[in-house]
Amino acid sequence: MFTGIVRAIGEVAGRERTNDGLRVSIRRVPFLDRMEAGDSVSVAGVCTTVVEVGDDAFDIDVVAATLERTTIGDWRVGDGVNLEPALRAGEPLGGHMVQGHVDGVGTVASAVWEGESGVLDIDLPGGIETVSVPQGSFAIDGVSLTVNRLTGPIARFAIIPYTWTHTTLGRLTPGARVNVEADLIGKYVARAARSYSTPAEG
Repeated sequence: MFTGIVRAIGEVAGRERTNDGLRVSIRRVPFLDRMEAGDSVSVAGVCTTVVEVGDDAFDIDVVAATLERTTIGDWRVGDGVNLEPALRAGEPLGGHMVQGHVDGVGTVASAVWEGESGVLDIDLPGGIETVSVPQGSFAIDGVSLTVNRLTGPIARFAIIPYTWTHTTLGRLTPGARVNVEADLIGKYVARAARSYSTPAEG
């Protein structure tokens, strides 16, 4: 479990094809000395398992199913990625409940700085808007955000200056692909509601 409060921007240090997917190395990790194999870590919003910790980087293995559902296959050496270690018992839940189970890949429709905040418009992947509400929670590339406005499949987010500069969100440009995780509670409510709906006749 994560909170969507990014602790650092790491950097992709290497990527290597494996029999079942990809091994990725991540460097520039300020909490590397507290990590060990088997730990969960959110990398750009994707819950991953650390398979090896080196002197200046850690490695994760990514299977084919995850590559199909996330942006990891797009990553290149030098790319920045948002990092958050798993939430520990007793730590404050500063953002919202984030599982790191990505619902799909969205596309940046607009990314601008307006006045004193950043504004992101994200074209959500199929059907995600149906489990989202204005002022509800969302995670984009692992960053805990609040939905400012929903217009069909386009979700707008207002980003405070700290988040704009301390995560990868401020680097996004139109057309960029991002990992999207809708609110956990909204997904469960939508699932439960469907079981009570009446099928259309015919």
